[in-house]
Amino acid sequence: MNNFRAWLFMGLLSILLVLIGGAVGGRAGALWFFLISLGLNFFSYYFSDRVAISMTGSRPVSEEEAPELYSIVRGLAQRARLPMPRLYITPSMQPNAFATGRNPANSAVAVTQGLLQILNRSELEGVLAHELAHIRNRDVLIGTLAATIAGAITMIANIIQWGAIFGMGRDDEEGGSYIGSLLLALVAPVAAMFIQLAISRSREFTADETGALLTKNPGGLANALLKLDSAARRIPMQVNPATSHMFIVNPLSAESLVRLFSTHPPVSERVKRLNEMRI
Repeated sequence: MNNFRAWLFMGLLSILLVLIGGAVGGRAGALWFFLISLGLNFFSYYFSDRVAISMTGSRPVSEEEAPELYSIVRGLAQRARLPMPRLYITPSMQPNAFATGRNPANSAVAVTQGLLQILNRSELEGVLAHELAHIRNRDVLIGTLAATIAGAITMIANIIQWGAIFGMGRDDEEGGSYIGSLLLALVAPVAAMFIQLAISRSREFTADETGALLTKNPGGLANALLKLDSAARRIPMQVNPATSHMFIVNPLSAESLVRLFSTHPPVSERVKRLNEMRI
């Protein structure tokens, strides 16, 4: 089901880019943007995990550097019958974490420096179980694709916007228009945001539940979520908004407009559901 959603997602991307290309450059623009969409879809599917890691500034971490992290993840992966994912550290003092990859065999988990400092072992285990649950439930692919594609659409929109400002748009006789180019350049970032909003909030509830079942301790994750949500409001995190939906809690500040359209369900509701679990 998730693979079908991924292919549908990439198909919608192709349609969006062809429409942008047609508005900017007529039939020739539509053709070029169709070719761009094919390349972007291929690249996103096979390399989106590396792009997501790069966009967050995460670096690989060895077992010698983080023995407790490796110990917890290895135990949870064995319990979930998953391959050991690659582990990364994100250089931010805001406590947070995310998982990425197109399938369990090509997955990675990244945690911030702040996460390792603020959580006790039970809470850390809960967060890591949540991320492995995303991998086990096979919903990291669509989230990773969304991060890569949303970032790409925003970049393309910026290029079009600057091109329109400097008079690089075609005239109406050639099949495009300056106004159409400028309008789409402004609309495309909004489209990228809605692509992220297409990521179902229910996947976070499901990952919470699956993670709690792995640890048999819903309270550990519930306590961690409360700490992470509180810290996210106090400690800024320099992160590309295109990747915000990948994190266990929204890394953007409470004042951010993006938080108003958050891909994450309210932490209070997530904690309530965890506290009501009977294991």
